[in-house]
Amino acid sequence: MRAYVRAVLIVLAALQLVLGVWLTFAPKTFYDNVPTVDWDPPFAEHAFRDFGAASLGLGIVLTAAAIRLDRYLVTLALLAYLAFSVPHTVFHLGHLDGHEPGWSIVLAVFVSLMVVLPLTALPGTRTLT
Repeated sequence: MRAYVRAVLIVLAALQLVLGVWLTFAPKTFYDNVPTVDWDPPFAEHAFRDFGAASLGLGIVLTAAAIRLDRYLVTLALLAYLAFSVPHTVFHLGHLDGHEPGWSIVLAVFVSLMVVLPLTALPGTRTLT
């Protein structure tokens, strides 16, 4: 279970770090090139850069948790990630584009995994010291 928890932390950290760098330093290219992003409100550079910086911070905490694998830090990192991913998932599931069913399915699966992965890793924190 330790290996699974660490793997989930690494995947989530990598996602947040890549997303954070991209959104912080080139937010318009994210908006212009990632399918489904333009389904939501119009591009706002300030909001995208803030989201990118917050993603970087979360990525750093997830990385630290993956390295240390300390029960308290891992639990805190997973709960912090869920505090972001649950409302993010609810928003996106409520705003799927009916004109693009293929991308709607991809988006629904992806954002759902952002909740399922940390939830499945949380029970594994009981085995950590």
